[in-house]
Amino acid sequence: MNGKQIIARLKEEGWTLARIEGSHHIMEKDGMPRGVPVPVHGAKDVGIGLLKAIEKQTGVKLK
Repeated sequence: MNGKQIIARLKEEGWTLARIEGSHHIMEKDGMPRGVPVPVHGAKDVGIGLLKAIEKQTGVKLK
C-alpha cells in the first residue's frame, strides 16, 4: 500500500489533509494537536512497520 492509497483510505474515514511538509502529508481529525504523518514517495509501498504505526495512531484498518 503506497502513501496515496493510505491517504485515500483515511479520507474515507473522515481524516483531512492539514498540510504537506516535504514528502509527508499530515492528516488530522477532530482537532488532534499533532497530525499523523503519511509519507508519499510515488508508487513506493510503505513498510509494514510504518503501516501498522499509522493504523495504531489513526484507528483505521489499512490493507
